[in-house]
Parts: sequence; C-alpha cells; structure tokens
Amino acid sequence: MVEKSSTEVAQEPAQAPKDPAKDPAKDSAAGSAKGAGRLRRPDRAGFIAAGVVLAACAGLVLYGVLNTSGNSDEKASHRAAPTAPVTYDVTGTGTADLTYQAHNETGKATVIHNAHLPWHTTVHVPLGQQPLISIVLGPHGGTAHCALAIRGHHVQSSTATGTYGRATCSGALPATDKQQQG
Repeated sequence: MVEKSSTEVAQEPAQAPKDPAKDPAKDSAAGSAKGAGRLRRPDRAGFIAAGVVLAACAGLVLYGVLNTSGNSDEKASHRAAPTAPVTYDVTGTGTADLTYQAHNETGKATVIHNAHLPWHTTVHVPLGQQPLISIVLGPHGGTAHCALAIRGHHVQSSTATGTYGRATCSGALPATDKQQQG
C-alpha cells in the first residue's frame, strides 16, 4: 500500500468548480447558502396584495348585489311617502276623457279616454301633491259633474256642459299628515 504524504495530497489535481448557471441544483443550494437576495424570483408580495384587493372588491360587489336584491317590496313600503285617501266622482251620461292624480309620487297624472259615466274611484295621493280631476266632454257634448273628497270630506265640485265642455276639481293636501300627529 502506498502511503501519500500530506504534501502529495495537496498536489492532487483539484476539481474545477462547476458553473452555477449550468448546474441548477447546485445553484439553488448555493443560492440559499449565499442569501435569498441574489435569486431572481417573481415578486410574490405584489401578487398577494393584488389578490387581497381583488377579493375585497369582489366581496363588496357581492354584498351590494345580495343586499339590494332582497325584499324590494318591503324596502319600498318603508320608504313610501305618506298618503291620504282621495275620492273622485264623475256623474253624467255618455263618455268623457278623465285626467286625475293617482298614487304616484312623481305627480304624473292618470288618463282615461272615453270613460263611461257615471265613474268613481278612490286612490291614495302622496301628501304634498295636489289631488285633481279634469273632465273633457267629447264632440257630442252633454253634461258631466265632478266631485272631489279628501279623507271623506267634500272639497270641491264642478260641472262641464256642451261640446268639448271642461271642468276641473282640485284640492290641497298638506306636506305633513296632521291627522297622524294629533
């Protein structure tokens, strides 16, 4: 057996270091030993932050959709303006065009063309709106009488006569309901 001295061991040819670019396994081991700062990895913190923001936005949108698609009839009744019962009566014979304020908060009138007389309806008009009924007789004329009552109390009446005769009945509803306060 041949013994080698310590000087001979040092003279043995040393292995050349491998290029880290050519050996990825050695590169990752060497990189972790040298520090993670030298490795080029995707910026995960940016992706995580973007994911969190996206999830929060999706949650808010989902909450808004679920919250507004709930019982809309129930929500509308809670926000509805207070109303008062208004009775419109039109007497006479034949037909007439009628325009009256009904139960909408926009003030848009309801129109009935060629209504057969006598005609009667009770609607709930929002407080602050003006209850009104207008009569227009047709080309054959005639006579028609309108009457308006608010909460069962007669307010006004008027009569239309002749060809294309006109009459209007109106009243006033206060913006607040005094009956509920007292």
